Amino acid sequence: MLEQQLINGLTLGVIYALIAVGYSMVYGVIELINFAHGEIYMFGAFFCATFITVLGVPFFPAIAMAMLCCGCLGVLLDIIAYRPLRKAPRLAALITAIGMSIFLQNLAMIIWGSRPRPFPQEALPTFFRETAFSFSGVHLSWLQVFIFALTIVLMISLNLVITKTKTGTAMRALAQNQKAAALMGINVNRVISFTFLIGSSLGAVAGILVSVFYNTMYPTMGYNAGVKAFSAAVLGGIGSVPGAMIGGIVLGVAEALGAGYISSLYRDGIAYAVLIAVILFKPTGFLGKSVRQKA
Repeated sequence: MLEQQLINGLTLGVIYALIAVGYSMVYGVIELINFAHGEIYMFGAFFCATFITVLGVPFFPAIAMAMLCCGCLGVLLDIIAYRPLRKAPRLAALITAIGMSIFLQNLAMIIWGSRPRPFPQEALPTFFRETAFSFSGVHLSWLQVFIFALTIVLMISLNLVITKTKTGTAMRALAQNQKAAALMGINVNRVISFTFLIGSSLGAVAGILVSVFYNTMYPTMGYNAGVKAFSAAVLGGIGSVPGAMIGGIVLGVAEALGAGYISSLYRDGIAYAVLIAVILFKPTGFLGKSVRQKA
């Protein structure tokens, strides 16, 4: 049914949007495609599950703790892997990002094992399993309502940080011209670290929501999600936060409709098809702009 597929697509889309925003924020500030962002997303799910099962932390505080840990992991990643390459050719940083992605995948396998495991369902609120809305065969669960509500709150908060705070202003200044921003007294490294902190925290939430929604998590789950989020960021216009949100939602709906009306086997291929189509026909995406090379 079309309405049900649209609801499922929107649920996936807002999650993709959360990951895509992290990609776009980092690219917008330092023009780096952080391929390790998908692994941050994966770590978010495992951190949250570990806090619940090992430390006995309730579900909602565990989300906050996982966000904090992944934010710190993102900052650490920047300091160790990317900061020494600020003045190096972009290819060097790109290769480093791929290397860090593989490293984090293998680190997760060492810590938690390579097999898929379920998310601890016993920690979830019981109403997540109940239907919040049902009409003419269309069902909306409380879990989906929670995903929509949490995503909206996070996106509004992010928008306020970017548009209403000094750090957000500094982030926009760096996106325009990093050298000029430094000359104006902005601490470039601190602002970049803050960008990684926020982007990685949002990625962690996305990983948790997907693990709860599908009740599974595994160390390589960040790869496909990363490709899809990157496609969403390109579709919306990489470097544009609103574009990443729109791109994520459009990609999620396209994937759900493709899986529902064509075949679920093509679910992952749709992201690649979107990525190729955007690169061929509209490289700037929905909200992206053509820019000159920065001096």
